[in-house]
Amino acid sequence: MSTETQPGNPTPSPDSGADTGIDSDAIAATRKNNTRGKVLTASMVGTTIEFFDFYAYATASSLVFPALFFPNQTSTTQLLSSFAIFGVAFVARPLGSIIFGHFGDRIGRKKTLIASLLIMGIGTFLIGLLPTASTPGWVVLAPLFLVLLRFCQGVGLGGEWSGAALLATENAPPGKRAIWGTFPQLGAPVGFIIANLLFVALGTWTSPEAFLAWGWRIPFLLSALLVAVGLYVRMSLMETPAFQLVAQKQQISKAPLGRVFATSWKPLILGTLIMLATYVIFYFMTAFTLTYGTSPSSPEQAQAAAEAAGKNFDPAGFVAGLGYSKNEFLTYLIIGVVFFGIFTIVSGPLAEKLGRRKMLLGVTVLIAAYGLVVNALFNAGTPGVVVGLIVGFILMGLTFGPMAAYLPELFPANVRYTGSAISYNMSSVIGAGPAPFAMVALWQAEGGSIFYCGLYIIAAAIVTIIALWLAKDTSDLDMEDQLS
Repeated sequence: MSTETQPGNPTPSPDSGADTGIDSDAIAATRKNNTRGKVLTASMVGTTIEFFDFYAYATASSLVFPALFFPNQTSTTQLLSSFAIFGVAFVARPLGSIIFGHFGDRIGRKKTLIASLLIMGIGTFLIGLLPTASTPGWVVLAPLFLVLLRFCQGVGLGGEWSGAALLATENAPPGKRAIWGTFPQLGAPVGFIIANLLFVALGTWTSPEAFLAWGWRIPFLLSALLVAVGLYVRMSLMETPAFQLVAQKQQISKAPLGRVFATSWKPLILGTLIMLATYVIFYFMTAFTLTYGTSPSSPEQAQAAAEAAGKNFDPAGFVAGLGYSKNEFLTYLIIGVVFFGIFTIVSGPLAEKLGRRKMLLGVTVLIAAYGLVVNALFNAGTPGVVVGLIVGFILMGLTFGPMAAYLPELFPANVRYTGSAISYNMSSVIGAGPAPFAMVALWQAEGGSIFYCGLYIIAAAIVTIIALWLAKDTSDLDMEDQLS
């Protein structure tokens, strides 16, 4: 049974029955079994599946869910309702971080990661089977069940990221944690590309009527295949050396949540704020720009789109977007996300060379500068839009890549899963959850300009800069010896 002792006290609790010695042979066997290729594949495949599921919903919430699940609302309130449900997952994620953090610090990273993947995958698959509001008797039930399944997605993702990050970094050799940590982060761009290539293909090969009728379901249903692959890879791994040492030293916490708040409250706060700018620019670049980019650019275009959908057009509620077709703008997004992936990889060696804190400070200053010019870029024609997307995703890769090493390094090994999960997911509540909704509201309040959205990005960057300034660099930390 797992136990908890105070640091420096070798006496186990009576219910332990564990040996106080360190089993070096078991640690060596783990390092031999958990090879570089196996660990990096398992960490990246899992987060790829998780982000594929999440992006499938984000894309559908912009393209089809407003009409399918809120057919009796105006176009503006349809969009706001869809993004409000999109934000439900971010409310669920802290709950997932507490649940999976508890078990990740109590029974280990491996089993917890398998459970989080199953919950996320089942929720996503069932969204693909969900009747829409036009189905008789489902006017209220359809959006209600969409909320519940979106909540399940959030709970699963709340436990997934931290486990994948620990899987990579706790198995990494010295001086390589930030590099190995970029692999679970690669799941974000890879999952985005797979999900959106599917939407582009479906939009190309199916008629608009067929896409609305059944085509949008395919990415959600195909997630079952990806989940099967992820489970197969993760089942072959052994527990991480850091967690094995915690167990052998009899330092497993009986109540990780209480312990992390008692001993690591400052890293919890700083870690949450350190992720803030990353989350805001992440969902600006993905969820918001897709809505903004594919909204009609003129009243005439909006009226034609309304007539094609069999709806009345209200000129008073018109807000100008960029007017691109869905497939065209998704293509631009995919190009930008390729740079996201490339610079996620680049960020690892940079974080090892410069240190996590110093590098992230520099990148966050650049994110603030990006907020100043984002409106000008996106209103400079197609070249400006493409450049705006590429630059934004480059910054996204540089800030997101080191987080899988930096956030876990802020916490002791026996509460690391809980601490990093709570920080990461609480930041999602204040950073990612409201961002698409707030940015849609700011864009519509400004009558088509996204200047205020840029100010929103700058405000988030300032908060993150302050948090990084108050935090410490963790590049030289020994993750296996650090205990609370």
